[in-house]
Amino acid sequence: MGTVGKALSLMSYFSRAQAEIGLSEMARLSSMNKATVHRLLTELAEQGFVERVGTGRDYRLGPVFPRFAALREAAVPTREVAQLVLGQLSEVTGETAHMSVLQNDLLVTLAYVYSSQHGTRVTMEDAEQINFHSTSSGLAVLAHSGSDLLDRILAAPLEKRTRQSETDPQIIRTQVQETRQRGIAENVSGFEEDVHSYACPLFDAAQRCYGAVAVAAPVARMTPELRDTIRSEVTRSSLQMTRLLGGFVPDAFKQKTEAFFTTQP
Repeated sequence: MGTVGKALSLMSYFSRAQAEIGLSEMARLSSMNKATVHRLLTELAEQGFVERVGTGRDYRLGPVFPRFAALREAAVPTREVAQLVLGQLSEVTGETAHMSVLQNDLLVTLAYVYSSQHGTRVTMEDAEQINFHSTSSGLAVLAHSGSDLLDRILAAPLEKRTRQSETDPQIIRTQVQETRQRGIAENVSGFEEDVHSYACPLFDAAQRCYGAVAVAAPVARMTPELRDTIRSEVTRSSLQMTRLLGGFVPDAFKQKTEAFFTTQP
């Protein structure tokens, strides 16, 4: 990874739960030495990507991001389209619907919608980074992306977030292959305990997978009826969102979805 890549990678550690990060903590998270991290953060701060908090050594995301976000949204209102589709998906299923997108080798939550039907629900965070190997969204992306992405993800250390998190690369490869054959990914308690989710891929204008749309529900509420509803609706939503955002569905995936709907009661 080059200098620019290393500098930009530091920003991936900021989240709603960790909006401010100190120099020592950033060095620990990034596995870089403190002098290198300080130099990179100083250069990022000069360009407005991060800023110092008060007189301490903590950093937070800088002022350029609202401007970049506004420019991006003006050109391609992705979040607006996503919220519309996710709102419909959440209303029909009665559960949390969310969209995640690829950012280099990271998978990040872009938008989500909660259902008002239940007080207990799966919660999300803005710009939350989620794992490829232990989420339905991640498996959906890996199954419909090139093998080089899968190889890179499995070559890195795999976090075991819960007792159900699968970290055996060979088993994950099998899960990815099964997801590719089905067209829809499933995960139970891999990223968060007692969460059952389904996801389908999203494709861009070149028919490349760039993200996923998913529905997540508490395990205790996942009845056979809800399972069938979520599987059908998340598939429809992935096709709809791909089309609305200017993408094209590959023939192989289209055939799987057509076969899926013809087998539904």
